[in-house]
Amino acid sequence: MITLSIMLATLMQTLDSTIANVALPHMQGSLSASQDEISWVLTSYIVAAAIATPLTGWLTARFGITRLLAIAISGFTVASALCGMSESLVQIVGARLLQGLFGAALVPLSQSILLDINPREKQPQAMAIWGVGVMVGPILGPTLGGWLTDSYNWRWVFFINLPIGAFALFGVLTYLPKGRQTRPIKLDFFGFATLSLAIGALQALLDRGQQLDWFNSTEICIEALVAGVSFVFFAIHTATAGKDSFFRYELLKDRNFVTGTCFIFVIGAVMYATRALLPPMLEALMGYPVATTGLVTAPSGVGTMIAMLLAGRLVARLEVRAMLLAGFLISAVALYQMMGYTLVLSESDIVWPGVIQGFGLGLVFVPLSAVTFATLSPELRADGTAIFSLLRNIGSSIGISVVQALVTRNTQVVHSALVEHATTSNGALNQYFDPGSASSMESLNQLITQQASMIAYVDAFKLMFIVTLCVVPLLAVVRTRRRPAGEEAPHVAMD
Repeated sequence: MITLSIMLATLMQTLDSTIANVALPHMQGSLSASQDEISWVLTSYIVAAAIATPLTGWLTARFGITRLLAIAISGFTVASALCGMSESLVQIVGARLLQGLFGAALVPLSQSILLDINPREKQPQAMAIWGVGVMVGPILGPTLGGWLTDSYNWRWVFFINLPIGAFALFGVLTYLPKGRQTRPIKLDFFGFATLSLAIGALQALLDRGQQLDWFNSTEICIEALVAGVSFVFFAIHTATAGKDSFFRYELLKDRNFVTGTCFIFVIGAVMYATRALLPPMLEALMGYPVATTGLVTAPSGVGTMIAMLLAGRLVARLEVRAMLLAGFLISAVALYQMMGYTLVLSESDIVWPGVIQGFGLGLVFVPLSAVTFATLSPELRADGTAIFSLLRNIGSSIGISVVQALVTRNTQVVHSALVEHATTSNGALNQYFDPGSASSMESLNQLITQQASMIAYVDAFKLMFIVTLCVVPLLAVVRTRRRPAGEEAPHVAMD
């Protein structure tokens, strides 16, 4: 019951990271907002969650994990209701800020609790269950959001959280051990403030960069400057503050944790970037309606679920590094298949690479989550899970921003290269297009633009394929902790 309750909370939060995306055009009309203004519905949530996530460890020490989880679920549910009832842009952006602030702790807390309540031999299976909510939620979000928006209206994208939050809160308050309150510790306000500014500015930069033409925008330049200066101050402060620092530098001494966070950063970048590329490619280049796009991309979540449930049972029997290697290679195979995409694709050409990639990522996520925290002391777990989630989110933001910028830039570059050959001296073109007809030339330009866009998407998939293969050598750094015979798995009190 504890597992079910916290998984409902996790699923609620991860769904909300993507479920509102497809409803933005409907919100824009209902709230009388411009395209630039309505984007703050997404940006406000992402920035607020990024800023609040590192605070999870301190809040856990201050309030206790049970009380903090109950507060986070309650606040997130109430904020969801406020989003659904919003009548203006200011109201919904404010409610989304609250959603991000309260929801930031849900994923790291759920992971920490599952690690705490399960003995070491059961932790991989617990991470498999946890991973289903974390990995599948963002994949299914657009499909569910599109169905709710089309069948009812955009407000139900947020109202759907109310029964889920109520059940999760009831389960947490009923079944999760209350325990005693952990002793409060002093907050390093300067460290928290500089880290929050750095992360918040970076997330805003990544989320709005493509829309504002990156460093040609004054806003993006200011955000880059704030992020850079704040991080430098944070790094210097952390290096000189010692044990009083907001960031637990002991985390950097654990080789498995550092390597695991590097891996999850790449997984976040590759998985979310792929999910961000496919819908616009299918809708803009191949004319897929939103509902069909959701149906052909959702099966990747099925592959992830199957792999996670399988990996939860195999991780105790197989070498962790072998499972991680297999997962990365399977993901690379899927990306290699995507590198062969053309403008003529059947639905199965979209479904199966997605399923294969989902299976590969699921095979990676379970052993990675287990081995990252296998050698980490229990008192560092809350801080560790917060950093783990934060790097996954930052990786996804960077991955999405990079591939979207590359697709836009490469489309222009390839279009210019192709146009050079579209001349009146090209006999092959003259057979199909009349140089003296404006409509014929317009059709030719549309065709060239489609081909250029497709080549740009293929180049983006190629980049993710290379990145996936480049992280494989890091597996040599991972070490598997083996418990001596007769040693009991540690039991960690909840609070």
